[in-house]
Amino acid sequence: MTRIIDHPILGKIEHRKKIPFQFDGETYTAYEEETIAAALLANGIRQLRVHEQSGTPRGFYCNIGHCMECRVTVNGKANQRACLTIVKKDMAVESGKQHPNMIKEMVAKK
Repeated sequence: MTRIIDHPILGKIEHRKKIPFQFDGETYTAYEEETIAAALLANGIRQLRVHEQSGTPRGFYCNIGHCMECRVTVNGKANQRACLTIVKKDMAVESGKQHPNMIKEMVAKK
């Protein structure tokens, strides 16, 4: 688990409150003011979703909000960027899944 333990703005990690949240049904710990991306990376999670058409794994890319690779579903709301969304207590985060209908549509178009 890797985290910045003494941040110039957020301060020392031991002064920040631990917050439980879920990712794909598993409970993890974040620290207050931490983004979903930072919390998942610190907990060893690298894959956030799969590509909508090919099903290949996707994770963090720019980590500054420019791309949309880190899209997750947060408390039922789809397409939230993990790198910009702050973890809240008991937040339910779900990875993006490949939809079976998209595969059928791809095959039908060929």
